Amino acid sequence: MAGVLGMILAGGEGTRLMPLTASRSKPAVPFGGSYRLIDFALNNFVNADLMRIYVLTQFKSQSLFMHMKKGWNVAGITDRYIDPVPAQMRDGKRWYEGTADAIYQNIRFIEVAAPDEVCIFGSDHIYKMDIRQMLDFHRRKEAQLTVSALRMPIEKASQFGVIEVDTEGQMIGFEEKPAHPKCIPGEPEWAMVSMGNYIFEACALYRELREDADNKNSTHDFGKDVIPKMYPQGGVYVYDFSTNVIKGERKETYWRDVGTIESYWEAHMDLLDKEPAFSLYNRSWPLHTYYPPLPPATFIDVDDTKVKITDSLVSGGSYIQGANIYKSVLGYRSNIGAGSCISESVILGDVKIGAGCTIKRTIIDKNVEIAPGTVIGENIELDKQRFHVSPSGIVVIAKGTKVGF
Repeated sequence: MAGVLGMILAGGEGTRLMPLTASRSKPAVPFGGSYRLIDFALNNFVNADLMRIYVLTQFKSQSLFMHMKKGWNVAGITDRYIDPVPAQMRDGKRWYEGTADAIYQNIRFIEVAAPDEVCIFGSDHIYKMDIRQMLDFHRRKEAQLTVSALRMPIEKASQFGVIEVDTEGQMIGFEEKPAHPKCIPGEPEWAMVSMGNYIFEACALYRELREDADNKNSTHDFGKDVIPKMYPQGGVYVYDFSTNVIKGERKETYWRDVGTIESYWEAHMDLLDKEPAFSLYNRSWPLHTYYPPLPPATFIDVDDTKVKITDSLVSGGSYIQGANIYKSVLGYRSNIGAGSCISESVILGDVKIGAGCTIKRTIIDKNVEIAPGTVIGENIELDKQRFHVSPSGIVVIAKGTKVGF
């Protein structure tokens, strides 16, 4: 779509997802067997035919860079690009100090592209959005800034920017991560929260970024500084994500922040529902990614031990021998030995699990080897001595770990 530039913020450290982010940035964390978190934001742009995109990277970006190079390379088509942009420290020897500063440090890229509107989106949420519909709303309202928002249970809203909106869709209040969120009028159990996705008129963005950069008291963040400054002046509107319609999708929109081990695991379990709220199979909204050249997944019965796979996703190159897989997601090249039982688990791929293992409610990162007969997820106190265990008891085995050898 001419006149529109996409800027995807993909520099997050993802400290709450440790140890999955020990050697990669949060947007590069694998998800759903075949994808990375960055893929969902990129697909939202590409499926909306918004093909001028800069992806701003920062911490531990090599894994993300290689994924984009292999899977998201656009070359040879005039004025269409998906380019990763590493932190270049053009404005001094410093990392990005906030979301607004990340855009400000790359303002020259925007000026060269000369867009009418700039779409600034995050890269680590699981959802589908036809961004064209948000753009149409932005243009109808003649907005300076449009913020996408969704309803959130009031007890969870303090993790987000909480919005107040009038009947015309104009923002009349905003608090970033308030201790006591304001509810939607007449709905005490719900709040309206920001998704961290913004559409700016380019001239307004230039003005606000430069004013914010000159403010020594600013934290240089859109949620903490730019939006609270802009909305009292008018021209800031709120796009209700629940009105976004995609052909072939359920009426109810799905959005999940996977910023913690619990939410990351829960989002995978969502994929395994009988009628999942987030579908990987909608041909009208294909989910592109880098898919390596692999043979089909293979299932082999061993002697009297038959393979049994229930309510699970199994990626290419996997080799399952006489194992029982229940409600689990297996990434590329998952090798499971005979007699093993894997349940409610997420395996990121390139993993070898020996025969006779029992693994429950566990996330296993890449290049892990587990010795035959190992039990994980049954004795949480023992697991805490060996692995990272989340507050709700999800065991996480770090990349490259050898267990039981």
